[in-house]
Amino acid sequence: MPFVEGLRCRECARPYPAEALHFCEWCFGPLEVVYDYDAIRASVSRERIAAGPPSIWRYADLLPAAAEGAVNLGAGFTPLVRADRLAAELGLGELWIKNDTLNPTGSFKDRVVSVALTKARELGFKIAACASTGNLANSVAAHAAQAGMQSIVFIPSDLEAGKVVTTAVFGGRLIAVEGTYDDVNRLCAELAGEHPSWAFVNVNVRTYYAEGSKTLAFEVAEQLGWQAPDHVVVPVASGSQLTKIAKGFAELHTVGLLDEPPHVRVSGAQAAGCAPVADAFAAGRDAVKPVKPHTIAKSLAIGNPADGPYALDVVRASGGAFGSVTDEEIVEGIRLLARTEGIFAETAGGVTIASLAQLVGKGVIRPDERVVAYVTGNGLKTIEAVTPRCRPTATIAPTLDAFAAAVPTDPAVPDPAGAPTPASSGAWGPQPHARPSHTSEVPQP
Repeated sequence: MPFVEGLRCRECARPYPAEALHFCEWCFGPLEVVYDYDAIRASVSRERIAAGPPSIWRYADLLPAAAEGAVNLGAGFTPLVRADRLAAELGLGELWIKNDTLNPTGSFKDRVVSVALTKARELGFKIAACASTGNLANSVAAHAAQAGMQSIVFIPSDLEAGKVVTTAVFGGRLIAVEGTYDDVNRLCAELAGEHPSWAFVNVNVRTYYAEGSKTLAFEVAEQLGWQAPDHVVVPVASGSQLTKIAKGFAELHTVGLLDEPPHVRVSGAQAAGCAPVADAFAAGRDAVKPVKPHTIAKSLAIGNPADGPYALDVVRASGGAFGSVTDEEIVEGIRLLARTEGIFAETAGGVTIASLAQLVGKGVIRPDERVVAYVTGNGLKTIEAVTPRCRPTATIAPTLDAFAAAVPTDPAVPDPAGAPTPASSGAWGPQPHARPSHTSEVPQP
């Protein structure tokens, strides 16, 4: 790791060595990785990255662990899809979906876990652990299995069945805790003190884990021809992902990979049933008040977000805003993305798309902006959310007459299963000027 100088407190700037540390002993502020950007600038280039592996490790110079021997299931290198049909519904000129549903375990968590367990193994850890709302549990269990590490993950006991099964299948220990994610996280913080030989990816190695989210900025910039977008919409749970995406765009310019300083407006997306950061933004408060989550978007259900204040700072400084959407709007966001772009997102993705629509409707996101919406998890993980609204159009006898009687052939007739028709979708935003109806996908970086 020639480019990591150490750690530094985000509050008081006190330096620390690059060890398994995550908070400042003096002010209890969170720690962050410090890089030698001059050395990185001298080493990195667009050509070097293009010649790298088809994963997040093509950006190893900007990550806190060595690519050689990385714990790597192939995270990253996911498509950036031009979403013209969705843009037309919302009244946007240029919209892109960063489709992280295609990561190895179906969510962006594979990015952060690959970095965390690579670093954990460098530091000598043999056991991987975490507190999780589901996606992180999937990823830690899978990456630990690939690395030959033991895993022990903790989840709320009311988690979606799909996430429970897709964690347990990897053979590690899976502990369901009666309580919210915040209860689970508190228990894991206590266990980290009791078991210092365990690498809790979102406790004692959190400093390194969080850096993996920067690759969501790196890939977007590379896929856009080494340009930054004008506006991004990011789902918010702890707030870490949002802050690291902003950091990622800034780092690209610092090391010379972006010609112009990025001016990316960053907006956050939260479910109304767990929106402590969005509520603070709306109220003009600096303090993020903890809440008790009550939402179908369980992967975002963190009532006391550790990076909430930093997410607030990023959004305000960039000129962005926060969306806060109901469970019904979340389901409609999932279905809207699916029927316009063929991407099935989990509930967190529904939060992103519904918040995108909300912010367009409020005039926060402008039609002349190049917008990227981050869709971070696969819909098969939260299928319960849409099951009541997604059912067979009809059940018929195996005859032509039965089909003709049950299914109108006029496309203007609404689907009895409840799928909205184009004429009924105006609530998502103003109708745009005429635009091409094709959807293209940016080639992999």
